[in-house]
Amino acid sequence: MVITTPAIVLKAIKYGETSLIVKCYTATNGPISYMVKGVRSSQKKGMKMAYFQPLTLLEINSNHKNKGGLEIMQSAKILHPYSSIPVNILKSSIALFLSEVLYTTLVEEEANKELYNFIESAMNWLDGQDQIANFHLLFLITLSKYLGFYPDTSQMEYPYFNLEEGGFSYAKTNSLSVKGPTVEIFKLLLGTNFDSDSSHSINSNQRQSVIELLMNYFKLHLHGFEKPKSLHVLHEIFEQK
Repeated sequence: MVITTPAIVLKAIKYGETSLIVKCYTATNGPISYMVKGVRSSQKKGMKMAYFQPLTLLEINSNHKNKGGLEIMQSAKILHPYSSIPVNILKSSIALFLSEVLYTTLVEEEANKELYNFIESAMNWLDGQDQIANFHLLFLITLSKYLGFYPDTSQMEYPYFNLEEGGFSYAKTNSLSVKGPTVEIFKLLLGTNFDSDSSHSINSNQRQSVIELLMNYFKLHLHGFEKPKSLHVLHEIFEQK
């Protein structure tokens, strides 16, 4: 069955001399892994290696056999060309980090159009904006909503945040209850959208503390989740800003 669908590139791995195996999050079928034959060959026409950079937005045509293995990508084109992400080292590093997060979290074989639309609109926002320092924090917080473990904010006035239960409390309830400056910054970000990002002035050390809290939170709520290897690169780039 031939399928045409918008898709977001999560990861591309070299295969053989000229091909790629590409995992995408598709609007119609959820996460799908594709064989892209010959794309690394100089003689290949149509598809290009640049199409398969992290979180590139594509429209793909593919032959789906729906047998649980690799599908064959027949053609692809850029759906929304990025103007700044490929040439801005901070933005491209953010895209790489988030693609690693999404690669390990989007594993269910089903479509979620609302989640797809969120990722697509978020990446287009990142490409068009300059004030992006907290973008990855806000992205992860919003992502937790689609994955089913967005924090309970009904008692957000309390000082402790329980990483396991995902809620706030007046007193420490177990070893996974934390409080302090990082939790207070986390509270500021909850419910914040990308457009109001610049209203929160957070320095590099504070940002790093919040991302570590989020990584621990994700690991507790997602089986098999591991901290992305690109996170240390992102920290280094932010420190240079």
